[in-house]
Amino acid sequence: MSTPPSTAEAGSRRPIRRELLDGPIALTLLRKSLPVVGGMVAMMSFNLVDTWFIAQLGAEPLAAVSFTFPVVFAVISMAIGMGIGTSAVVAKRLGQGSIDTVRRRATDAALLALLLGMVLSAVGLATLDPLFRLLGADAALMPHVDDYMDIWYLGAASVIVPRVLNSVLRAQGNTLIPGLMMALAALLNGLLDWLLIFGAGPLPALGVRGAALATVLSWSAMGAALFWQRELRECLDVRGLTPAGLFASWRELARIAVPAAITSVFTPLALALVTRIVAGHGHQAVAGYGVGTRIEAIAQIGVLALSMTLPPLVSQNVGAGQHERVRRAIFGCFLFVLVWQLAIWLLLQGLAPWLVAGYTEGEAMSGVLRAFLWWVPLGLGAQGVVILAVSSLNALHEPARAMRLSMIRLFALSVPLAWLGSRTGGAEGIFVGLFMANLMVGLVAWHTLRQRLNARRRRQDGPAPGR
Repeated sequence: MSTPPSTAEAGSRRPIRRELLDGPIALTLLRKSLPVVGGMVAMMSFNLVDTWFIAQLGAEPLAAVSFTFPVVFAVISMAIGMGIGTSAVVAKRLGQGSIDTVRRRATDAALLALLLGMVLSAVGLATLDPLFRLLGADAALMPHVDDYMDIWYLGAASVIVPRVLNSVLRAQGNTLIPGLMMALAALLNGLLDWLLIFGAGPLPALGVRGAALATVLSWSAMGAALFWQRELRECLDVRGLTPAGLFASWRELARIAVPAAITSVFTPLALALVTRIVAGHGHQAVAGYGVGTRIEAIAQIGVLALSMTLPPLVSQNVGAGQHERVRRAIFGCFLFVLVWQLAIWLLLQGLAPWLVAGYTEGEAMSGVLRAFLWWVPLGLGAQGVVILAVSSLNALHEPARAMRLSMIRLFALSVPLAWLGSRTGGAEGIFVGLFMANLMVGLVAWHTLRQRLNARRRRQDGPAPGR
């Protein structure tokens, strides 16, 4: 009888965690998702706190830092892609029981993150002025942009490396430590913002430089704290490092990380296009839509947390050959998000009068927000299916299909149907279009996952007798 995957390889220091392979699926995902929700809430506060403090410096510093968002988001997208690739690769190897390979892939992913951070620092500093002038920053804003990005670029590695290290832990089924680290980093960032932007005691007031330094220091502190985790340290081993081994690891990681990074850029790009469509109906429509998108982000926290905890379970069980468990996990989550988001929609309908009264001024803005709250959250269940389908395809090591599914949702359906709705039904027509897009692509996602999992089951079962 062969040795089960739970037995560590000869060179390993501890057995594989079995909870993602053997634990009750629903209970395991619930326990793993709760810390992620806390970490996500903390990260949402990260940017809000930064923005609030910088706003106290005046309109020009706030406008200057706003210009940095596309560049910062591009780097974060790269980090997200690397995290997704790392999690998928490490979790699958864990499911196979390949502990030595797990160490090799985790170590090489961390080294790649460090190298990318250093390259980004060098390239970013060399192209800082021409890039931001190309983005539209004028002579009055450039000194503030320089102050912020000079420091932020130097700390690019501190933004990427901790996300990769967190992914290694999540691949093992440990979501508590990453969630805690994100929460502590957000708290530290808020404290450092106050101390470094405005100065306190012997600390001088650094303005926007202080905001950038607070971000870099808080992420660096998270990375340092992660290295103290025994479970992570045991996955990192530089012994036996060779150029051939490095490139083999990086190729495997890049096959998932590159499409995932590109996919993460799609959402804000599509959001910008839809915002442009909404803008055709006036400032009040944009304001109402802006409030709605913030409510939508909060309404989706549960689904987004699940999209981070489901993939390690999928990858580990694929590695262990437990394809039926993978099927039950994915389609169980699909059914859950449909019911969950319907409950959220009903809750929002009950809260709508208070939300509209509290966040809007004037009849036009109120009407837009009310229409948004009726139509867009109604489609979030189907959108949740798509989000989980994309993350599951990445976990199944099919990133090209994941990227195509995202492109269909955003650019083949959401943006065109929003435009068509705008032309035929005004601002409310835009939201009807978004609802219809989510419904249609949700069906596509469901069919795609069923088809891919059936194909894997047929390969596992082998050819029928007599063939």
